[in-house]
Amino acid sequence: MQDRQDVMAECTNGRSIPLDLIPEVNETLFREAILSGVADGMRVCALFGEGGANSEAVLLYAVLADDEENSLHVCRTGIVGDHFTSMTPECPQVHLFEREIAEQFGLIPIGHPWLKPVRWHHAWVDRDAWGRKKSAPIAPSVGTFFQVAGEQVHEVAVGPVHAGIIEPGHFRFQCQGEEVLHLEISLGYQHRGIEQRLAGGPFSHTMPVIETIAGDSTVGHALCYCQAMEDLSDTRKSARGNSLRGIALELERIANHVGDLGALAGDIGFQPTAGFCGRIRGDWLNLTALLCGNRFGRGFVVPGGVAWDMEPERIETMRDRMKVLEKDTQEAISLLWDNHAVLSRFEETGVVSRENAEALGLVGPAARACGLMRDARFNLPSGPYRFSGIPVSTCSAGDVFSRAYVRWLEIQQSIRFIRSQMEAMPPGPIRHPAGEPAPGRLVAALNEGWRGEICHVAITDQNGKFSRYKIVDPSFHNWPGLAISMRNQAISDFPVCNKSFNLSYCGHDL
Repeated sequence: MQDRQDVMAECTNGRSIPLDLIPEVNETLFREAILSGVADGMRVCALFGEGGANSEAVLLYAVLADDEENSLHVCRTGIVGDHFTSMTPECPQVHLFEREIAEQFGLIPIGHPWLKPVRWHHAWVDRDAWGRKKSAPIAPSVGTFFQVAGEQVHEVAVGPVHAGIIEPGHFRFQCQGEEVLHLEISLGYQHRGIEQRLAGGPFSHTMPVIETIAGDSTVGHALCYCQAMEDLSDTRKSARGNSLRGIALELERIANHVGDLGALAGDIGFQPTAGFCGRIRGDWLNLTALLCGNRFGRGFVVPGGVAWDMEPERIETMRDRMKVLEKDTQEAISLLWDNHAVLSRFEETGVVSRENAEALGLVGPAARACGLMRDARFNLPSGPYRFSGIPVSTCSAGDVFSRAYVRWLEIQQSIRFIRSQMEAMPPGPIRHPAGEPAPGRLVAALNEGWRGEICHVAITDQNGKFSRYKIVDPSFHNWPGLAISMRNQAISDFPVCNKSFNLSYCGHDL
């Protein structure tokens, strides 16, 4: 194929580039660039379409990350017809992206092995519900599920309505006795049309919408949006604001990791850690409230910096509370690792191999639990992490224990990071005035949320408005990992496997 620089534009995390610098290549070169990039160790952060009913063609964009070189690469192609050649058989990590393009833009990826909608969705272009010609073959519907044949094979359907307060999602198990042969996950019940609502912005309501993409990842998504906006508008960065943003993001990580470890303990009936962590999670959330007045960080991260400062008295209060909380957290979670019954339940349960993790493009703790050095704070550092890196915490077994233990390692690293930021808080303003986005540019902003890599890609039109705003929550990458983890497991292992990933329904559905 041609040299990669002739097909892809290289860029930096959170730094915009003119659209003119992104080569628009034919479909063959576009496909070859992605497949060869993945073969060389890159991974697909985003693959999406831009266009509409009045466009002559739908533009397909791909954003690939080179973790070794700490760089991003963008390529695009124009599709005039109603189909393109699927890359999924050679590159499984794009299979959900291609299904999403089909349902949003009516472009059918020919050769896709299981082309069914990702969500309950109507195409954005002026065609039929799936964008197909009337004579085109009907693809599987949302309610169609892969079936395993055999006299002793039976199906178990769970959801979409679940017991307790939980978002909807449907899980279809193909079982032989108690053994799960295949799990298919059907989501989309939380679909809110967020990406469409962001098009044409930014609006006055854009920031509140961003903060509700996934409510438990408010800071992570707000940070991506603000970094994209700041570069598009050439807004000055506030060093003190960056430091405060880092504290907020790590507090979000700690609170959710503590909650997950407590919930994992509850799923196997180990009540000491379950009870303690339920209370301790609330105390960590209260530190975010001390920082900004809201336990989930709403309204704190704004374009240009942050909305509120921390005076010395509050920093001292947070330092004192953290000292107590760190001890409580250590004692509660150490009970897990000291109990042999807990370890026997966690170890060798829900295994995802390193090879499968790479093939599926897993991110976050799920990827690091398989031994992958994949952390945006390290591989693609931006904002508060450019000069204050956090070591990557990994495990290698790829099981429930590994996913739990990586969380514990990250809690400890996050506490150290927050302390370092409070001890060396830069002086100066907490934010700078934000301008208007520049026209005709693309920016990809990535940050390591507590579930994994959050990716926002903004494209502006000739008026500086969003012609496309693409969001990839880490759950979009990781739901297939949960399905793989259940292969050859007892169906009774599903609750603990599910909680070891703890993925977002609404973050996936958008």
